Order: sequence, then structure tokens, then C-alpha cells
Amino acid sequence: MKENTNTARALLLPALVAAIFIALWTAIWRAGVFHQSAFPSPLAVVRGFGLEVATGRLLNDSVTSLFRVTCGFLLAVALGIPAGVWMGQKLSARLAFLPMTNFFRNLSPLAWMPFAILWFGVGDAAAMFLIFLSVFFPVVLATMAAVGTIPLVYFHVAQNYGLRRFEKLTRVTLPAIMPQVITTLRVTAGVAWLVDVAAEMIAGRDGLGFAVMDARNGLRTDLLVVEMIVIGIIGVLIDRLLVQLTNVPSVRWGYER
Repeated sequence: MKENTNTARALLLPALVAAIFIALWTAIWRAGVFHQSAFPSPLAVVRGFGLEVATGRLLNDSVTSLFRVTCGFLLAVALGIPAGVWMGQKLSARLAFLPMTNFFRNLSPLAWMPFAILWFGVGDAAAMFLIFLSVFFPVVLATMAAVGTIPLVYFHVAQNYGLRRFEKLTRVTLPAIMPQVITTLRVTAGVAWLVDVAAEMIAGRDGLGFAVMDARNGLRTDLLVVEMIVIGIIGVLIDRLLVQLTNVPSVRWGYER
């Protein structure tokens, strides 16, 4: 019964907040606080959403942006986690690469925009490059730090059971660090999504970021709000998808330790 009550509250309370927000939005629009050309009504946004869906542009832009984020993010994770494990286990690797890794982590990915355009042109590759930079170095550092927090007793037990090096990696190291790594993935996924939208706004020909700028240039604030809402919803869905990684049995072992 208590679980059903909590589920109902989890659904009703956000719906109530959304209803209050829309009511305030409508009241501000009716009061004429801002000029109507600069502050669309909720109804105008709904109509704009229908128009974008009917023309197919919203779907195409969403798929394009998601494709870029997925490719850049997965490539960064696929390379960043092994690099972080290696640096976490090897002192010489940390001494050699940690300063440079910290340097690039603190360098804004958008600062690479001119080089990305010169090297890859305007399109998918340039955006993926910027997304990769925004994810790779934080993942490396988070993974390295997580490896350093694993209690040595875990490896002693693994050795007593005769586990080989690869088995220690897959059955001890990775499950133990996954809680911290997943948290980092959730944060960096949000950053990657923001970087992709920003890159498309600055030097894009398609995607949700380009749609935002196109709506602004066309003075279609209703469509601008539509794109903003879709960007936020997709960002939330990406985060919810990554949360599901915590349900993997080997990952739950890390949480239960």
C-alpha cells in the first residue's frame, strides 16, 4: 500500500507542478508583461509542436542530434574507462598522464570549435569530436579515482580463489567502480547533450541546436519553445536510461558493498 502511495505521489506531484507552471505562464501571457511576439502562449507552443511533428522536422532533428551524442559519448566511454582503470592501477601512468588529463578536462570543449570545423568541416564529425572531448577526460579521471577506492581485501580474496588478471578485472574491479562511474556517466551525458546542442547552434546545418537558431532567426518563438522543451525531455530520458545500469546484477554488487 505504501509503495502504491509513493508511486501515486511521484506521478501526481510533478503533474501538479507542471499545471501550476502552465497556469502562471498563461497568466503572464494574458497580462501582457512581455510582447506576444517575444513570449508565446502555451496554446501557440502546442500548435507549433503539432506543426513540427506534421512536417517531420522535429523527428529528423531529434534523431540527428541523438546520433551525434550517442556516437561521441560511446566512443569516449569505450576509451575512457579502460584508460582510467590503467591509470588507477599503474602509478607510472598516473604520474605521466594525470597532469595533461587534468589540463584537457578543464579546457572547454567549445574552445575546440574552430579546429573542429577546420579539421572535420560542418557536420556530424565535428560535433562528435566536441562531444568526445567533453566526456573522455572526466570519465578517465573518475574511473581512475574509483579504482583507488577499492579495498585491497577484495583483491586478496580474489587471489585466494585463484582468479586470473582478466577475471579480477571483470568480477572485482569493474563491478566495484561502476557506482561511481555510472554517476560520472550521468553527469557527462548531460554535458555531452549540452555541447551537442551548442555546437549545432554555432556551426550546424541540422539537429535541434540548429532548429533553435533557425526559429530565433525566423522570429518563431513558439517553435523556439518547442525545441527547448524537446531538448529538455530528451536530456531527462538519457539520464533515466543511464540510471537503468544500476539494475545490472554485477553493478548492484558494487552498490551493496
